Amino acid sequence: MPSRRPTPTGRRALRSVEPRLGPFGVNLSVATFLLAFTALFSIVNPLSGAFIFFGATRELEPRVRAAVSRWVAIYAFSMVAGSLYVGAYVLKFFGISIPVLRVAGGIIVAMSGWRMLNEPDATAQRRSVTPAPRSMDVPPSRLAFYPLTMPLTTGPGTISVAISIGASRPSGFHAPLFEFFVQSLAAVALLVALIYLAYRHSARLADVIGPTGTTIIVRLSAFLLFCIGIQVLWNGLSELLGTLPLGSAGASEAMP
Repeated sequence: MPSRRPTPTGRRALRSVEPRLGPFGVNLSVATFLLAFTALFSIVNPLSGAFIFFGATRELEPRVRAAVSRWVAIYAFSMVAGSLYVGAYVLKFFGISIPVLRVAGGIIVAMSGWRMLNEPDATAQRRSVTPAPRSMDVPPSRLAFYPLTMPLTTGPGTISVAISIGASRPSGFHAPLFEFFVQSLAAVALLVALIYLAYRHSARLADVIGPTGTTIIVRLSAFLLFCIGIQVLWNGLSELLGTLPLGSAGASEAMP
């Protein structure tokens, strides 16, 4: 029997169920999730932050440390989600453009990575400068915010990257905007869950990995931070340089 060709309506239906593929075959339906999660995870790096968290809370009881780690996760979720969804409006209120934010955030991230790369022993030094745990009478919610959440877990680099991701969301109240909110929220939730798990079991991680493994993780994290900072800085500079009226100035000079 001769095969029936699909009608135009059928072809449109087939295209509607086909997955949208981007570069390298990545499904566009999860592109926002992958972008947000990888960018935020590389900067936050819960694994290396767990050792810093343990250095600041090693004198606390395991029960109190678990409560502090839970509050750090709550504060981190609030800060990153707020930067994603509200940060762009705050920048607009103060008249700060996204390229300028990327340049400033890239400089901060690159400088942080460069300092970690040049430290003799980044983990030991950062543990020594971390403030000592406060009195046991202080609630865990108060212990968790400063300095454990801000700036050790979600510092200026994390906030600037989150604002940059949020500023690229689709405009208008359509399906792409809903997909952006769902995927970015899922990325933040997964990141916060990893932060909680790493901080909750920081004592066990420190015993398993040891000083040598900790140093290796911190060095690799520092190199990734430096590369991410340079990339963010270059993205901002390229946008700022594109706004310079070089072409119009050259054309006006060429006119008699």
